[in-house]
Amino acid sequence: MRWIWIDRFVRFESGKSARAVKNLSLAEDYFEQHLPGYPIMPACFILEGLAQTGGILVGEANDFKEKVVLAKITSARFQREALAGETLIYDAEMVTLRPEGASIVGKVYGIPAGSTAQEPTEAPIAEAEIFFAHLDQARSQQLFGDHNFVFSGDLKYLLGLAKVSAQRTDRAK
Repeated sequence: MRWIWIDRFVRFESGKSARAVKNLSLAEDYFEQHLPGYPIMPACFILEGLAQTGGILVGEANDFKEKVVLAKITSARFQREALAGETLIYDAEMVTLRPEGASIVGKVYGIPAGSTAQEPTEAPIAEAEIFFAHLDQARSQQLFGDHNFVFSGDLKYLLGLAKVSAQRTDRAK
């Protein structure tokens, strides 16, 4: 099972907000294992996708120099399930950014299968407030060395694709 719960970024404003997308395909492992015959995305994975969107927003604000970890989910509210075939839209907005950490508020929207809509037209599936901690540099260095285990590989690659896409869009205007 893969552990990246977003497919791509469609908007990224450094230090402010981000929008990421996740297409829910029946090919996802969890649909077979979680409530067989009733293909819904587990709420914890919906929340994790929002946390990954917000965590990348927080990490990028400090040029990925800090190790950012999810410290606390202040609140989370779910209105309905996310169904196979839907496209999830994760919107994260940074509320605070301090040396010890940052907080985001986020909403998750669902676009039904077969819809041509590019923007959400219904109420959010879920909303959450999430706090991320910056690991103390001295202690983090001692425990983990220089390697940034949080922002490596796939997550930075997704953000890089979003930045390239934004540059192309800006040049086209």
